[in-house]
Amino acid sequence: MLLSQNLINEALWKASSTGADYAEIYAEYTKSKTISMVSSKVDKIADGVISGVGIRIFKGTRCISGSASSLSGEAVLSCAQKVADALLGTREMETIVLRERRFGDIHPIHIVPSSVENTVKIDLLREACESARNYHSDISQVTGSFLDVDHNILIATTEGLLAEDRQIRTRMAVSAVASKNGENQTGSCSPGGRMGLEFFELHNPKEIGEEAARQAMVMINAGYIPAGKMPVAIGNGFGGVIFHEACGHALEASSVALGQSVFTGKLGKQIANEKVTALDDGTIPNGWGSINIDDEGTPSQRNVLIENGILKTYMIDKLNGRRMGMASTGNCRRQSYMFEPTSRMTNTFIAEGTDKNEDIIASIEYGLYAKSMGGGSVNPVTGDFNFAVNEGYIVRNGKVCEAVRGATLIGKGAEILMDIDMVGQNLERAQGMCGASSGSIPTDVGQPMIRVSSITVGGR
Repeated sequence: MLLSQNLINEALWKASSTGADYAEIYAEYTKSKTISMVSSKVDKIADGVISGVGIRIFKGTRCISGSASSLSGEAVLSCAQKVADALLGTREMETIVLRERRFGDIHPIHIVPSSVENTVKIDLLREACESARNYHSDISQVTGSFLDVDHNILIATTEGLLAEDRQIRTRMAVSAVASKNGENQTGSCSPGGRMGLEFFELHNPKEIGEEAARQAMVMINAGYIPAGKMPVAIGNGFGGVIFHEACGHALEASSVALGQSVFTGKLGKQIANEKVTALDDGTIPNGWGSINIDDEGTPSQRNVLIENGILKTYMIDKLNGRRMGMASTGNCRRQSYMFEPTSRMTNTFIAEGTDKNEDIIASIEYGLYAKSMGGGSVNPVTGDFNFAVNEGYIVRNGKVCEAVRGATLIGKGAEILMDIDMVGQNLERAQGMCGASSGSIPTDVGQPMIRVSSITVGGR
């Protein structure tokens, strides 16, 4: 246990002694390793350790938080006192009875990364990088990275909760650059999971490298797409980044509770085409964004956000739940003890539909097939978004034709939800890091192939 029960009790009592009606301790000890490679040579090996405590108190909907970069008794109690002092009140204290809870672990780890020497990890990464470099003579540069994280947390509250979780994650990323006639195009592949090194029994490093190189080669030989409004088929997996960014953030209570979301006050109303069902599910075994408990100690849940186009719930943390009069959905997350937690996504995706992929493509007389999506930007208040297409193809007369580069998808989250009129059956999830006010956290995005009936495509 990261902290003794006696220290936890004393810190909770001290933190809530000036009038808080809720106090919470979040203790963390995290180890990580990153290996970077350029042209099949190790560029950097970095080992990291994060250790500290974050303490929060509530009084109604007022929140005060602080942190200390040490797990020593002196540091913990000093932090608790400083947080309490910010309220400048008094409270007749009751005895806090902590009851340890164990929620189980549905994420089996067979090979703990820290138990394996660096040479094994370097060999896995080199295999991926070399397979990318050898894919084609036009591949001019390859970079790769390996990451493993061992994240240990303890959460205790004045409600009597005492819980712990250990989250081990592994990820590999490869980026390949193709060069031709003075131009460069990039491809990438970066799978990850809440797994140990057994992850590479499911994800062959050679195939990771080849996929990055394949994408780069497709795009270096692609022409430019003309701009215009057209139907678009968006591929599965990372195609779900549009729902995550343009709609998912607007369904987080941190936006909804303050009236800064286009979906505020829309519970029970139709906000999407009836073909659309979307979920946030932190209970998927070994999912990159999965958690046993959130960073307030609430068990993770499978939350149906939208069902057949109807808004069913939001993603809610305790503080914003107080503001909204709703219970937590197990979605409170933070990068580390140094960040104040808030409502965040876990594994967020559009569920499978009933349409066949070939029928989605065949339904498009002229449009775009966005096979792989890239990054973008979104305004959660208005829902306006702009996303790059990493790999795209013209669809002509119901057939996928030539590859095109330079495409972007531009629109509003609320509008795109209504314009999704076909949903396929090949659900796949992809991994990413999501940044917001509580830091950068691992999340999955996902969907089957979908069709958007009309959307603005930026290009030439």
